Order: sequence, then structure tokens, then C-alpha cells
Amino acid sequence: MPDAEPKRAMPPLQPQPSGVPWPTQKWPESELGPDVDRERVAHAVDRVFAAPHVEATGETHALVVVHRGALVLERYGSDYGPDVPLVSWSMAKSFTHALVGILVREGRLEVQAPAAVPAWQGAGDPRGRITLEHLLRMCDGLDFAEDYEVPERSHVIEMLFGSGKDDVAGYAAARPLAHRPGTWWSYSSGTSNIVAGILGRTVGGGRDGMLGFMRRELFDPIGMRRAEPRFDASGTFIGSSFVFATARDFARFGLLYLRGGVWEGAALLPGGWVDHARTVTPQSSGWYGAHFWLALDGSGIFHASGYRGQYIVIDPRRDLVVVRLGGSVPEQRAHVMTFLADLVRAFPLLDPPRG
Repeated sequence: MPDAEPKRAMPPLQPQPSGVPWPTQKWPESELGPDVDRERVAHAVDRVFAAPHVEATGETHALVVVHRGALVLERYGSDYGPDVPLVSWSMAKSFTHALVGILVREGRLEVQAPAAVPAWQGAGDPRGRITLEHLLRMCDGLDFAEDYEVPERSHVIEMLFGSGKDDVAGYAAARPLAHRPGTWWSYSSGTSNIVAGILGRTVGGGRDGMLGFMRRELFDPIGMRRAEPRFDASGTFIGSSFVFATARDFARFGLLYLRGGVWEGAALLPGGWVDHARTVTPQSSGWYGAHFWLALDGSGIFHASGYRGQYIVIDPRRDLVVVRLGGSVPEQRAHVMTFLADLVRAFPLLDPPRG
């Protein structure tokens, strides 16, 4: 799988421990192990559920922790529970990465090829040089303002809720170039919806064809039976922003990436695809891989992230997945990240390989 040159080592992805069943039907549950810092866990959880700490982090709707393949911690806000679907916001971008991977595995997409966007195929259109890889790494160079706080200068709000809402991919694809493709990183929900448009045209069949593909190839195999993606009026999956699922189902998706794209012995994602997601995009200053965010501390943690503090945190060095879903305003997000980092550090690092 062709990637940008990694800037730091990636810790190995972990196989499902022997004797621990896959959570395709239901989650195996376990107590916190004796090597887990239980006091630290309790303190961290109190910080996001107990007053007055919640004022700093915002409301947490759901928290799920999966350690060594088993569900070890689960807690919900008063109006939520394990069967309540919640919105992904931009965590949907990471699902979009997985869907591209499935089509790469099937030989139906090539990431280094020019992106198959009809609007860019005219003679002399400089956007015709944009590859699918550029899009997955947010290096396409399109002029797109990802601003949720100032609506009058925001393309993302106009795309999702204004004039672009009936054809999100078409709205985004109509944006002009601001930078030469591959030279500039800029986080863009429009970019993800362009990818979603490519997915839809490749799969075929409109909304029903894409929904069937998503369920058959991704959701059903890993047990995400409550997952509900949203589509625009043109039938395009809104791959930037809208997958509704339970916290347990989001944890299943995180486990799929922790396990290298393998589930119950079947390679749902092509070899190297998870490494593609967690390989640094150089233009991002180390923050971003391919539709996943990266930790800057060298820990090898990578995560899906969504507006208002939605997270799927994946830590291969601890064999750990943490899902936090909630409603946090921008100034509270740093406190949420501090909470997640503290919770993660309560779990032990894996023993280094012997030999």
C-alpha cells in the first residue's frame, strides 16, 4: 500500500487475545485487570460525569472502554444507554476511510489514481490532478473553509445545512483550487464528501446500493446492527458527518482498526490499510494520517474525532479502545482530551516482545 514516509514508528497492531470471543453478537465483558490503576480510572470517570467537573468537559453521553478485546468499563449519562444511537459527527470520516479500503481490497479503487470526479474532467481543469490519496489525506488543495463558529465564512455549514445540503459532494467538488494538490493540508468535510461521492458512483445503485454495501461489507460483519448512516437528497452518503450508532457499535469499529482490519479471521480491510490511516501526512505537522487523527507524543495512538467531543481512541501499545460521546463546546474539548489521556494512562503498556 503506497504511503507517505512515516515520521515515527508505529507500534504493532494487536490480534484478538486467545479465548476472547469477537463481539460480533455481543461484547465479552471482563473486570478491570489487576494491573490497571483503578483509582486513576475512577478519578478520570468522575471528571466527566460528576459535578462540578462536568462544567469543564461538557456533558458526556456515553463512555465505553475495551481492553484486551473485552468490555471493561461502560457508563452513560442520565438520558442515554447502551441501546441509544448517537451521532458520529466527523468520526464518520474514519468510516469513509474504511469503505474506501474495502473497495481497494476488491480492486475497484486505486488511491494513487486521479480522483474520479466528473466535474474535474474538463480539459485543463487543474483539479484533475487531485488523487484519491490527496483527498484521504486532506491535501487536495481545494478552497474550503471548515468553520463552525462563524457561519458567514463557513463552507461546511453551507454544505451540510444550506444550499449544498441536497448534494454535498457536488457542492464540495465545485470549489476551486487554492493550492497545488499535495502541497497543503487543510481539514475539510467537503473533501470527505467528495470521497463519499466517489464511493457511491463506484458501488452504484444510489442510496439503496450504498446502504446495502455498507451493511453487507462493514456494519453486519462486525456486529454494528444499529448503525444508520445518513444520505443527502442525491443519494450520497454524508461521509463527513453522519453515522448514528451506539457507543458499543462505535467501539466495534475501533476494535476493527486495532485488529488491523481483520475480524474473526477475515480481512475486511486490505493489508496495510490501517497503517495507511495512521501514517503521518507530512503537510499536517504530524496531526493527521488518512481520515484519522494522530497523537503527537510518539505513543502511536490514533483516533476518530467528531464535533462536540466524539472520540474513538485506539491505542495499540495498550490493546485499548476508548469511546467517548458527548456534547462539549470548543473551549471544553481540551479538558475532554486531558480526561481521555488520563484514562488511557491508567491501563498498562503491553510487555515488549521477547527474543
